[in-house]
Order: sequence, then C-alpha cells, then structure tokens
Amino acid sequence: MDHHKLGAPIIVIKGVEKRFGETVVLREIDMVVHRGETVCIIGPSGSGKSTLLRCINALAPINKGSILVDGVEVNDPKLDKLAVRRKVGIVFQQYNLFPHKTALQNVMMAPVTVLKQDPREVEARARALLKRVRLEDKAGSYPGELSGGQQQRVAIARSLAMNPLVILFDEVTAALDPETKKEVLVTIRELAADGMTCILVTHEMAFAREIADTVYFTDGGVIVESGPPSQIFQAPQNPRTRAFLDLVL
Repeated sequence: MDHHKLGAPIIVIKGVEKRFGETVVLREIDMVVHRGETVCIIGPSGSGKSTLLRCINALAPINKGSILVDGVEVNDPKLDKLAVRRKVGIVFQQYNLFPHKTALQNVMMAPVTVLKQDPREVEARARALLKRVRLEDKAGSYPGELSGGQQQRVAIARSLAMNPLVILFDEVTAALDPETKKEVLVTIRELAADGMTCILVTHEMAFAREIADTVYFTDGGVIVESGPPSQIFQAPQNPRTRAFLDLVL
C-alpha cells in the first residue's frame, strides 16, 4: 500500500495517566500522530483503548501528562472543550443518532446549532457528505429505517460535517454484521486515502494491517509495542504482542 507522505504532528500525547478512583486505566502513554496518518490501536478488551480516545477529545479528563491537539493542551481546565471537539470528531460503537430526525437533519444539526452556520450552506455540505458515504438517496430516511451499517455511515458523515482535523473511531464495526461491516470499512478506507487523520480502536486485524500507517498494541493500560503493520503483525518484538496475535489471527 502506497502511504501518502505524513505531515506535521497533529496530536502529541506525553506521559498520560488516567485513573478511575484507585484503578489506573492508562499509564505513561506516549503517542504522536501526524497529519494524514492512520493509526490503529489494538489489544485485549479493557486495556484502556476506548478511554484513550475519550481523553483525546476531552470527554474524559486525565490525571497526569499532556495531550496537545493542533498545539492546544486538551487538559487545560480553562479550555473550551467544545473547541477541542470541533477539531476532533469521534464515532462510537453505538451510532447515537437522533431517532426523530432524518439522516440529513442528523448530519446538519451540530453545524447549525453549535457553530451557528447558515442552514442552506450546511444542507448543501451535508448532502455532499451523505453522497461521500454513499447514502445520498437516504437523506430523508429516519435512523429506524436504516441498517446498522447505514446508521454508522450517517454518524461518520455527521462527524465530518464539523470539518474536524482528526476523527476517532471507537470499535465502530463491533456491533455490525459482516455485510454492513464491510461498507463502513470501505468508507473509513476512503477517508484515510483522502488524507483524513484517523485513529481507530479496532478488533478488525486484517483491516488494521491494510489501512494503518502505525499500529499500537496496548495491554493493561500501557503501550506494549508500536510500529508499522508489517512489523507488528509479522515480526512483533514483544512476547505479549505475539501472544495476543496468536489468539486473534
């Protein structure tokens, strides 16, 4: 796979620790993500992967360390968290669409209500985004009329509508059947190919191997090993990485 040239660092994570009460969920996490890079985070359930994503876009505070997004310290208590969330979109395993609003309305909502943008301009952009995720014909459909994969693609379009610098994907195919899973992965692959900076927590190993510029293997709240997919999947250095891959590959 021909990887596009990566740009300047867009996310810089240093020495991050996250606790829930006495439980340390993340410890000493260091990570640099460059503009245009696709990062996949793999590892056993409960290794802190989803929590890390929530810390990056200020949904969860950190106890120690630093997370810079586009040069701004996410953990600064004075920071407008909304400013971070505009830069860093997140797509969850559950689609979280508003059931009483159409696909188009779901995609338009945040730019209109949060960013106060002109609804006509937003509508044109939202229709273009629905087309980008191959759902232009579903603009008037409600979430209940769409398959899980279609709802997930509406959620991706909704995230794109805020023009983020980075999109975080938190196990976005975990709840989908194989058929619809594929169409969501195709959408993410196209976004990555277009140069969108993407961080994915995923259990889809074949997909991670194909799409990632860098793979991070986490276990027990630490990054055990990271590197290009060829190294992580074919020649892992750490016995813990090898043991995990033996189970899942």
